[in-house]
Amino acid sequence: MYTLSSFDLREVIVNSAKHYGDKDAVGFVGGKAASYREFGAAAGRFALSLKAAGYKAGDKIALLSENRPEWGVAYFAITAAGYVCVPILTDFGPEQIGNILAHAEAKAIVVSEKLRAKLGAKAPKAYAIEELLKPQGGPEPVLENVFAPLDENGLAAVLYTSGTTGNSKGVMMTHKNLVWDAWATRTIIKQGRNDRLLSVLPLAHTYECTLGLIATIMQGPAVWYLDRPPVASVLLPAMEVVRPTIMLTVPIIIEKTYRASVKPSLEKISLYKKPLFRNLLIKVAGKKLMKKFGGRLRFFGIGGAALSADVEEFLRIAKFPYAIGYGLTETAPLLAGCHPSKTVYRSTGPAMKGVDLRIAEPNAQTGEGEIQARGPNVMPGYYKDPEKTAEVFTADGWFRTGDLGYFDPKGNLYIRGRSKAMILSATGENIYPEEIESLLNAHEYVAESLVYGDEKGLAALVHLKPEIIERLEAAVADKVEDAGLLMENIRKEVNARLASFNRIGKVHIQKEPFEKTPSQKIKRFLYPNKGDDKK
Repeated sequence: MYTLSSFDLREVIVNSAKHYGDKDAVGFVGGKAASYREFGAAAGRFALSLKAAGYKAGDKIALLSENRPEWGVAYFAITAAGYVCVPILTDFGPEQIGNILAHAEAKAIVVSEKLRAKLGAKAPKAYAIEELLKPQGGPEPVLENVFAPLDENGLAAVLYTSGTTGNSKGVMMTHKNLVWDAWATRTIIKQGRNDRLLSVLPLAHTYECTLGLIATIMQGPAVWYLDRPPVASVLLPAMEVVRPTIMLTVPIIIEKTYRASVKPSLEKISLYKKPLFRNLLIKVAGKKLMKKFGGRLRFFGIGGAALSADVEEFLRIAKFPYAIGYGLTETAPLLAGCHPSKTVYRSTGPAMKGVDLRIAEPNAQTGEGEIQARGPNVMPGYYKDPEKTAEVFTADGWFRTGDLGYFDPKGNLYIRGRSKAMILSATGENIYPEEIESLLNAHEYVAESLVYGDEKGLAALVHLKPEIIERLEAAVADKVEDAGLLMENIRKEVNARLASFNRIGKVHIQKEPFEKTPSQKIKRFLYPNKGDDKK
């Protein structure tokens, strides 16, 4: 990789186009990739067209599109030219999009044809993203001339969060926040020209944008995009074609794969129940899983939410090259993580080099407290919201993550859950619903769950696996009278593995899948409604 003279996105696009030249940069799976030179030239041409249209440095330009090769072209064109990019999550509805455009005071928007219908009458001038990589006549622009040098502390993007607390906030990201975080990931995993990354997470989310786009374009691999949602029927054939060496994922992807195919296959083997053969069979299953994922993975990143303990145990025994990272949108995002060869069970690993983490007011017995962060990747604040900004920073300048955790003696970080989600028991113990949900989700009948406190103690909403729902509906003609016994059995089995103060008093059915953020976290603020068996 080249040397950065400044942590800004202009440095990245100019140097990468020159340094990696005709090497493949971005493309759709099964299609022809655009080279780094073509990628840079397309970004340069679009930046020139924006300048010709009269936009000024610092103007906000929104970006609304599903993942595609042109997304990165638009992003680099906007940011490297000194404008501020406002990526919008595709799950947002027309009203939310309208509010974001108004709040950001966006002067223009780059939009895909699929999502154009979500724009209201008051939307700013729209540019079609599909046009950005189409062949153009004339000489290629000289990027050093198109993109003037930038201040690395200048604003690069405003990210409107998925909002698990119910309110989207505009997270301000400087060039240095983003580029430094992307550069610092090299202390965990160095990417190279021969790497291939299959992109499956939303580019408008900082996890994929920083680690899957900026860090990748910075180091020269090829990035391949899907032209449809990454369901199993699309994802598995794509992995056979791309044979990725690097993937960035959320837990639900590997959890569904394990519980839908790997675990049932293992349990059909009689020797699997014998401890002497169990680990050997898991290693064989791990090799088959690697082959299913293309056979060349060397880094399978998992972030955005907690990975279930049973799935992590399988991955460790199987020697699957997984690595867990921890971070937030406000921290660009990565704060902690490690290489697959250094993973520690149930830990995210240590703080990333260059990032400071501390536990505020740790519990004297457990060492647990709020995780607070400081480093070049921490945002300057929320856009137009000094009050919320002040709330999330301590008097001595540390960012309050709102997550609870602790360090082991070797400096490895363990996440216990969100401080807002924590429940205080009647006898004063801290209850972390995420830990109970992990056990519920490992049950053979459960697809996903949410634990909450009510006036009677702990309760859980459980969404069953499709085949279990079908079985129940077939038995009781689309009613759930006999589901009570099933829920009670699930409750008893999980409670047998919990401390007394952690035990669930009641389990209710959630017939529809939980509504989630783009990083696949359940939107807790929407629940609990009354379980479907209580209506």
